Amino acid sequence: MTIRALIVDDEDLARRGIRTLLKRAGDVEIVAECRNGREAIEAIKLSQPDLVFLDIQMPGKTGFDVIDALGESRCPYVVFVTAFDKFAVQAFEVHALDYVLKPINERRFYDSLERARIALTSARADSVLQKMVEVTAELRHSSENSWLAPHADRVPVKVNGKVVAVRVADIDWVEADHDYVSLHVGAKCWLLRETITAAEARLTPCGFVRIHRSVLVNLDRVRELRPLSKGEFTVVLIDGTELKLSRNYRSAVERLVGVEI
Repeated sequence: MTIRALIVDDEDLARRGIRTLLKRAGDVEIVAECRNGREAIEAIKLSQPDLVFLDIQMPGKTGFDVIDALGESRCPYVVFVTAFDKFAVQAFEVHALDYVLKPINERRFYDSLERARIALTSARADSVLQKMVEVTAELRHSSENSWLAPHADRVPVKVNGKVVAVRVADIDWVEADHDYVSLHVGAKCWLLRETITAAEARLTPCGFVRIHRSVLVNLDRVRELRPLSKGEFTVVLIDGTELKLSRNYRSAVERLVGVEI
């Protein structure tokens, strides 16, 4: 099959680089190139591409704005092209089709293109597009309301009019609860008004990994992994707590522990 692709970036050099790589692929037709979000919205509506390589930081409308304007029904598969810090980018990886960091690494670029090929022949299109819309909203919210600065070693928690400083190293695992997250520290549980996506972006540098759509775990607290059916695992913590490792997040754990599971 031929993939109909659209390139969106405000930098001429960046567009040229993506164009060159796509032409080398052999199975990609470039239907349009856009310099900003406004042009991208119109071009996507007009040409209805299969795949969009979308810059995030552009003057005027950002990449997030483009997705918002299109909505779920019209949003094609998107590969983010971004200069974001690598820890923040990991928030995209668990939801979006893929991302590519600037400056673009050729091998990484073709890995993302292969993901697109698989997705375009998969029967799971609806779920992927839904995740795309969800992560856009989550990431915008997290960028405006992050509770933990990068590399900070404590989390400020408001309790009964006071602020308690919880050491990141003491947190065993984190659980999502709608617009809140629960920080599990031994027998205690601290509640924060924050999304799990924002928590993941900030805690990943401190040794946390997402093992489920609603759970982050401190790898220093993991005692063992017990295999279940269909590629899933039970993660057993040092204190005996058992958490579910969804097969959708196995690759993230493999990268951090350095072992294929």
